[in-house]
Amino acid sequence: MTLPQLALSSLAIGLVIGVGVSLLVAWAYRARARAEEETSLALPPGITDVLGSMDDAACVVDSSGMVLAVSHAATRFGIEVGSTLDNTELRQLVRAVKTSGGSHTESFRITRGGLSLDPRLVSARASVIAARLVLLIIRDVTEQERLDQMRRDFVANTSHELKTPVGAVSLLAEAIESAAEDPAQVRIFAARISAEAGRLGQLTGRIMSLSRLQAEGGLTEVGPIAIDEVIASSIEAHVVQADSAGVELARGGDRGVWVRGDAQILIEAVGNLIANAIVYSPRGSRVGVGVKADAGVVEIAVSDQGIGIAEGDRERIFERFYRADEARSRRTGGTGLGLSIVKHATQRHGGEVRLWSRPGRGSTFTIRLPRIDAPAHADEGKKSKKKRARKAAKAAAPARIRNGEKA
Repeated sequence: MTLPQLALSSLAIGLVIGVGVSLLVAWAYRARARAEEETSLALPPGITDVLGSMDDAACVVDSSGMVLAVSHAATRFGIEVGSTLDNTELRQLVRAVKTSGGSHTESFRITRGGLSLDPRLVSARASVIAARLVLLIIRDVTEQERLDQMRRDFVANTSHELKTPVGAVSLLAEAIESAAEDPAQVRIFAARISAEAGRLGQLTGRIMSLSRLQAEGGLTEVGPIAIDEVIASSIEAHVVQADSAGVELARGGDRGVWVRGDAQILIEAVGNLIANAIVYSPRGSRVGVGVKADAGVVEIAVSDQGIGIAEGDRERIFERFYRADEARSRRTGGTGLGLSIVKHATQRHGGEVRLWSRPGRGSTFTIRLPRIDAPAHADEGKKSKKKRARKAAKAAAPARIRNGEKA
């Protein structure tokens, strides 16, 4: 072998050895990095910032269930840094995702803040983000479940409530057909059909009102509203009902108060309270409608001296189709939707409705609404009314004098 060939052979052997050593070193470094990664509990870059911006409860846990980082909402479920997951279902979810990898989502009920009386339905999703780290996101879907249940109950209750008058109309129509040769019976059945039709119309109308209030665009005509006009219109609409029931309607409190909203909806809400107060008041009693204006709140209170509401019924009195006195409500044609309309109408205007009641002493429903300053045109309207009143008084004075009356 010549010298050049020997040099080339040596160079090749050296190159092979060098490449082998380099690969061996690289493999050693990679194995070390993999080992460190598998045993490391260091959080991935940016994970803390992501958790801090999340509205849902979320946390990063290691394979033993130790919490390493949390979002703000996680504390509602008692999950804090340095603690372990107390919930069995959450621990099982973490173990399952560690075993199979990827992501897993499950729904179950867990307690919130350690309160066993406050179980929450959650949708929990676990995802592997490192060899020993799992990201756990807990979304509280209790409110969504409640809304879905309310929607199902609303459909079921509406169907049930509509069946009664529809069935009654059908039976009465058959009765009229059978008594076609008896005019007196026909008149009786016709009057009952008219009553059931009126009840059906009232029920469907209130269902539509409630649906409109719960829709996104529930308030169609929003603007400054004079509470004096709302109270006057509500009382005027129920004067005949109060007279037939032998109940006195009395108005008092502050005047010249304004709020912002839909006047027709507020008139209906206050009218529902007045109608309920009349129905549940004994003959010879009084229903009072009062207004109280505070710094930024207007209170419209409707009080009666009726039978009152039992303590067990007060929590549910604003539910759809709920009736504290089932027999009395059906006898008076109640739909069970009036107070629900009041609640949703008040909430639509940024307010709340409160209840005070004592059995045998009566009830007071109070609508609280945000107050606004009277618009500029309100003062001009008052001056115009006063001017028209003075002109009318001057025009009427000669006629009274001619009739021998004092001016």
